[in-house]
Amino acid sequence: MNQTKTISNLSEFDMAEYLTSEEEIAEYIRQVLEDGDAGELAAALGHIAKARGMSEIAKASGIKREALYKALRPSAQPRFETIQRVCNALGVKITATTAH
Repeated sequence: MNQTKTISNLSEFDMAEYLTSEEEIAEYIRQVLEDGDAGELAAALGHIAKARGMSEIAKASGIKREALYKALRPSAQPRFETIQRVCNALGVKITATTAH
């Protein structure tokens, strides 16, 4: 029997479900940084924080959970200090290389 799928029957994609290892997280951040979009970086960190547990990341970063959700949404433009604190809480480091 041929079943047709409609958009309303599809489950919502959740990137956090696919960030299960340190290598996957590092590759995800690398690709987002390569694109150079600050909003995408904030959203990516939000996906990673969700995968790790937003409450735990909020506590470890010293940023209130509600403020963290706000700072890590796709349209956000968080300060570098916020990005740095979240990265430290996530146990990730952003590094630079020469541009080709």
